[in-house]
Amino acid sequence: MSKQILITGGAGFVGSHLADGLLAAGHSVRVLDDLTPQVHPAGRPDYLSPDVELVRGDVRDPNLLKEVLTGTDAVYHFAATVGVGQSMYEISRYMSVNTQGTAELLQAILDSKTQLEKLVVASSMSIYGEGRYACSDCGKAASPPVRSLAQLKSGQWDLHCAACGGVLKPLATAEDKPSEINSMYALSKRDQEELCLIYGRTYGLPVTALRFFNIYGTRQALSNPYTGVAAVFASRMMNGNAPMVFEDGEQMRDFVSVHDIVRANMLAMERPESNGEVINIGCGKPITIRRVGELLAEALGKDVRPVITNKFRAGDIRHCYADISKARRLLGYEPQVNHEEGFQELAEWLSGQQAEDKADTMLKELSTYGLTA
Repeated sequence: MSKQILITGGAGFVGSHLADGLLAAGHSVRVLDDLTPQVHPAGRPDYLSPDVELVRGDVRDPNLLKEVLTGTDAVYHFAATVGVGQSMYEISRYMSVNTQGTAELLQAILDSKTQLEKLVVASSMSIYGEGRYACSDCGKAASPPVRSLAQLKSGQWDLHCAACGGVLKPLATAEDKPSEINSMYALSKRDQEELCLIYGRTYGLPVTALRFFNIYGTRQALSNPYTGVAAVFASRMMNGNAPMVFEDGEQMRDFVSVHDIVRANMLAMERPESNGEVINIGCGKPITIRRVGELLAEALGKDVRPVITNKFRAGDIRHCYADISKARRLLGYEPQVNHEEGFQELAEWLSGQQAEDKADTMLKELSTYGLTA
């Protein structure tokens, strides 16, 4: 059955892909987006389908929220200011847009008496802080605290076992791992997740929180230095510069194609088993940041290797990748795009794009606040 869907923040990278998927499935799509210049310097992006009804405005505007909720059957709440590094010095803006914006959305749903069938909120793997680990020597499982600033300044990147001192090796991180908040961005994403889940339990609204891992793909904001690392690397290489990698490049992440993210979101709307649940969405296979740079260079046909800076960035964690068994069980989700295919598609799209390399600007801004060294 066709539904009227609202996507907050839907003009962005992930939201626009989701809009395409929903339109293809026969739904009507309305998007609320402020088209912030950092992400959308040219206004409405060309890639946003003309079949999308775009309402330009702020998710913190209660009157506008009531307007866009009229006739809405389901909401995907994607509106958020994104970026760990920037969140550490633009604290007020991040907490206002992400936390207060979510509160305003829920208040508008309540006050307008909108009878939604479903709310899906975009959460984040950043909530975990460090992932799960086991000691390489004694084998004990561990959920270590985030690394201290003193440790990062000393260049000691790895985490060590509290029992025997051995190096901790990463394991897949499941949803029951306690959070260890290490950035303002992570805090605001946890706020978004918990606000929506509490609202759902209180008012009987089916809510699913999807914890996205590192998303990559076409339509990423290439000139935003605080966007995903794949886009930042691409911007560097498209401008003839080698990608700069923090620490030693061996930190592990879970890079998941935007196409798999869209599939998971559409399944979340369809599957009542997901109601009231927090679910990891990743590819379930770790990859080092160094290898991401190498794969992207290969796909772009660039004879360049990542530069290992041995610098740190406050708020970063060492390793975290997804245990996606819950997504498989509750959503019937299975990743379909491997890294080689995904980065090749990204490279083909990049061939028709232009990007301004702002990585040096980002480093200067972080350095000004003592957030990198």
